[in-house]
Amino acid sequence: MAIHPEALPADAAALTEMVLALDAENEKLRVAMQALKEMIFGKRSERLAAIVGEQLALALDDLATGVTPAVPANDDCATPKPAWKPRRKARRNIGALPKHLPRCEQVLEPEVTACPCCQGVLHRIGEDVSEVLDVIPAILRVLRTIRPKYGCRGCTDGVVQAKALPRLIEGGMVSTALVTHVVVSKFAWYLPLYRQVQILAGQGIHLDRATLAGWVKRAAWWLRSLYEFQLGTIQASPRLFCDETPMPVLDPGRHRTRICQFWAHAMDDRPWGGPSPPAVAYVFADGRGTKEIAGQLTGFSGILQVDGYAAYKALARDHGGAIQLAFCLAHARRKFVEVYKTMQSPFAHEVIERLQAVYAIEAEIRGSGAEQRLAARCARTAPLMEALKARLTAMRDQLFSQSKLTEAINYTLNHWDGLTLFLRDGRVEVDSNSVERSMRPIAMGRRNSLFSGSEGGAESWAILASLVNTAKLHELDPQTYLVDVLERIVSGRTRSHQLHELLAWNWKAARGLSAPVAA
Repeated sequence: MAIHPEALPADAAALTEMVLALDAENEKLRVAMQALKEMIFGKRSERLAAIVGEQLALALDDLATGVTPAVPANDDCATPKPAWKPRRKARRNIGALPKHLPRCEQVLEPEVTACPCCQGVLHRIGEDVSEVLDVIPAILRVLRTIRPKYGCRGCTDGVVQAKALPRLIEGGMVSTALVTHVVVSKFAWYLPLYRQVQILAGQGIHLDRATLAGWVKRAAWWLRSLYEFQLGTIQASPRLFCDETPMPVLDPGRHRTRICQFWAHAMDDRPWGGPSPPAVAYVFADGRGTKEIAGQLTGFSGILQVDGYAAYKALARDHGGAIQLAFCLAHARRKFVEVYKTMQSPFAHEVIERLQAVYAIEAEIRGSGAEQRLAARCARTAPLMEALKARLTAMRDQLFSQSKLTEAINYTLNHWDGLTLFLRDGRVEVDSNSVERSMRPIAMGRRNSLFSGSEGGAESWAILASLVNTAKLHELDPQTYLVDVLERIVSGRTRSHQLHELLAWNWKAARGLSAPVAA
């Protein structure tokens, strides 16, 4: 709305208050506009916070450029590389292909084996050998199962025949391996069913997308008990990561989608050598309120590492101290990164650098025991965090209360106890990146598939994605793992009281498998 001169107050104090309010509103609009530009045109990585001195001087003529260049703020790397270092060379194993791969030899004989001089017979004096990585594309075939009948010539009752093997889909004309291939292609490699239909059509197999959806649903039905066992195992851990992400679900009656949620529950004690292996389980829910997360974590007590979402705080309050919240330092840092991207605030730059020093210490002690980590944190990280808190408190009093920088400071100080829980418990991580990384497969699949066709489809998605992505965390081939698991469950070789044997980490240990050799 335009301001007319006659509407301006005559009092100087009122005019000053109006100018300050308009300036604050303009700042919010500038920040919102810049954030929108970043969302549409910019990169999502926090590495944009690292601007070298030359770029800073070119972009900001009115800002002092004598500050120390920021180190990239990246949640996925505990020890980000300084921006001024050259890019690391690509990893190439030329001439050193993996030894575990089978070798298929082809011998190229010369066209003439007679001596061009005297026409004598040439004899072999050596050879040159070269190796290249080859691939055999997926081959569709018909698997015929033959069950011979044997009868006695002396009587009429002595007829024997092997029992028919149980099938994943009774009466169906598809093997467990093909169903698993469809499942893994969708939930491990993010290939939507309609694209798989097109790929199969290219090999002369014409199927309807609904047929593949039925296969996926049936596989999820068989695996539900294992999924629930894995979810219970994760929730029984005394330290749990949790996060949520939207999942659009088709609403046929309204001819549109409605936004539901996938909640991720994860455990991972690898950073300090604890007993809990890496695992994730997704839970489909209609919403993201306190009711949904409280229903999922009934009976849980321990440390819950999450972001600052209000539902987690309400959950902790309702459990009367049984749940202790550990907040994510990366989320707090991200708010300062956003301020620095949009406003180039020197103080936000300073906070990012201070937090980067904390992450550098974490990189050094990663893999040490909980006691060693706690001792190092108390000696080296605690003073850094105390100094940061003092700087945040002092700066807050100097800023306008509604600025974006003040919001970032308030968020950090209001969550300080949870953000610094890692200084009192060596088992706790500084952030919740473990579960955020597990959310990426869901986001990738959602981007390619756009939405889930129904609530039942979303539940199947949660079941299959949980098992597939946990297998990937243990560096297993999802196809090999899931085929064996399904065949064991369908055939009855593994009973309900033996489901622990099919958990990815136990399945891997039983076979003595190690991490695959990198090509």
